[in-house]
Amino acid sequence: MADRNYWIGVVSRSHVRLGVQGGFVQLGHGKRAPLARLQAGDGLVMYSPRTSYPDGEALQSFTAISIVTSGEIYQVEMTPVFKPYRIDVTFLDCREVPIKPLVERLSFIGSKTNWGAAFRFGQLKIPADDFALIAQAMGRATFDQDAGRVTAERGAAA
Repeated sequence: MADRNYWIGVVSRSHVRLGVQGGFVQLGHGKRAPLARLQAGDGLVMYSPRTSYPDGEALQSFTAISIVTSGEIYQVEMTPVFKPYRIDVTFLDCREVPIKPLVERLSFIGSKTNWGAAFRFGQLKIPADDFALIAQAMGRATFDQDAGRVTAERGAAA
């Protein structure tokens, strides 16, 4: 897909695992705006600075990789005062990968010494080549083929 975009979402590992179990992603503590940038077929890799939010152990790893399914945003009620927005994704089997060995090769990281600054906004669009490098390190050398398969399966099921 020529118009596929590639993204990184910054989420603690414990929250990523909840999303993997449920087949969804929340970004920016449940805000709608970050999800509105995503569209069906986009690649999304999750970067986890910590094991849990806010005080978990430092992790600094890519923890999941997914394909955005419909791109439809919906809201759920977790508590009467917390109603986060979500988007459905298909998570692919992968392994967690520490970021530090990849920093020098990732073009979206301008400062190799202050590389963490790239993640400060919680979501970032990245070049296809950087996404491919991360996907390969996570064991997904065929991400675009996988994304095409998921898109085709979704179309057949519709």
